[in-house]
Amino acid sequence: MAEDQEQVDKILTLREKLPHLKYIVYHDPKGLSNYRVPGLMDFRDVEKLGKEEKQNFPHWLKSLNPEDTCLIATTSGTTGKPKLAMLSHQNLLSMAWNLGLVDPKYPSDEFVSFLPLAWMGEQMMSVASALLFGFCVNFPEEPDTVQENIREIGPHLIFSPPRVWENLAARVQVKIMETTPVKRFLYNLFYPLGLKYANKVLNQEKVSWWIKFQYFLANVFLFRAVRDRLGFSRIRSASTGGAALGPDTFRFFHALGVNLKQIYGQTEIAGISCIHRDGEIDFDTVGKPIPETEIKISEQGEILSKSPAVFQGYFKNPQATEETIVQGWLKSGDAGYFKENGQLVVIDRLKDVMHLKDGTKFSPQFLENKLKFSPYIKEAMVVGENRDYIVAIVCIDQDIVGRWAEQNLLTYTTYQDLASKEEVYALIQQEIKDINTTLPEKNKIKYFAILFKELDADDGELTRTRKIRRKFVQERYQDLIEAMYAEEKEVNLKTEIIYQDGRKKILTGKIKIQGTN
Repeated sequence: MAEDQEQVDKILTLREKLPHLKYIVYHDPKGLSNYRVPGLMDFRDVEKLGKEEKQNFPHWLKSLNPEDTCLIATTSGTTGKPKLAMLSHQNLLSMAWNLGLVDPKYPSDEFVSFLPLAWMGEQMMSVASALLFGFCVNFPEEPDTVQENIREIGPHLIFSPPRVWENLAARVQVKIMETTPVKRFLYNLFYPLGLKYANKVLNQEKVSWWIKFQYFLANVFLFRAVRDRLGFSRIRSASTGGAALGPDTFRFFHALGVNLKQIYGQTEIAGISCIHRDGEIDFDTVGKPIPETEIKISEQGEILSKSPAVFQGYFKNPQATEETIVQGWLKSGDAGYFKENGQLVVIDRLKDVMHLKDGTKFSPQFLENKLKFSPYIKEAMVVGENRDYIVAIVCIDQDIVGRWAEQNLLTYTTYQDLASKEEVYALIQQEIKDINTTLPEKNKIKYFAILFKELDADDGELTRTRKIRRKFVQERYQDLIEAMYAEEKEVNLKTEIIYQDGRKKILTGKIKIQGTN
């Protein structure tokens, strides 16, 4: 399947190496009318073939059974090379049904699919749940029009990874900084009232009539308009998964009246095993198991799952399958435990729980999430395995820090220039100081450096779901890490970046190293 002439040309240059390739189907016919290539077809012609074969559909359907493989999904590759997980019709539909029991979906619902279908979370919603419950799946016109299209459609359901929710919250805050004094006054007046109401509800405390009345006014004069601008005027259920979401972001959306919930799962269990129930939002947890899903914690502290949605195995990789499914239990590779309220807490990847030289345990993901809860920090990676203390590599959020710089009359040209400013280092230093006050003494971050570029999936530093490829990043920035442990004040760094069109460029520059005390 190819989008246009450019994508067709790419495949044609490789065709001699693809002996099994019979057909190339394109969507955009522009520039392809004079191509005379065997097997090259317009998607509209394929649709006509489908209509002609319609009468054979019932016979084809009878040849299938629920245990047949219906999807081969690529895992994210955070624990090594990506693997191909085989999921059956039963796996996907049982997952969708059981999720629907605790997070209802209806045929009249609207949903906007704007994330890559390669991500299991999007298959879970846009394909399995949509086919089972019959709600309408909408697709944006262009990647750049996603927010406009969401506002135009007004979906009832939305599912996004944490970065999308964090970006939305940050965008609202940036817009408030730029808006008129009257609108800024209304926001500063009513947002705290919404926060007070949300905190009561989230803590499952009794809400007085006075707080309810205040929230009613805040909703009429502020939150209703903000939800409409975001496209959330009809949202009934909003969920996030793939990584932890900061408490401040949760509170922000619940204050606006958006019912945001955390989910937990993996490709190998068709996307989901746990979700927050309505009225039971706990920032530290990922909720309770969905119906027909059992979860237990192994002696090593690993989260194990059993469910009709557990996959059939890895494609052509029986060894990996045997290592992942043991006596019917799916090994997640994640460390976790259950709280007294029965909700699951995910600490980190089991293999990623690290130890300082003195044996002190720490979770890099936990610390990185703490750092990313700051609106000024977009990505972060901490290091400390077999070291005396913990250090962090930080990537700033250019939009937020850029607005902050403008407000403080600080001029800059590029991301690299902004990231090297003394004032920006002081800003991030204060953020990390505040975070350190919430951490045990030996888990505090001692030194940090602001990278002169963002971590990027095209450079191999992140997975496509924006999880850090820790080993790769540590090797790439080894000189910077060693300089922090040598307690140097700065280091000259050189690295390669790859543009979307495939061009490569060597980026060089001095990076400062800053203590947090």
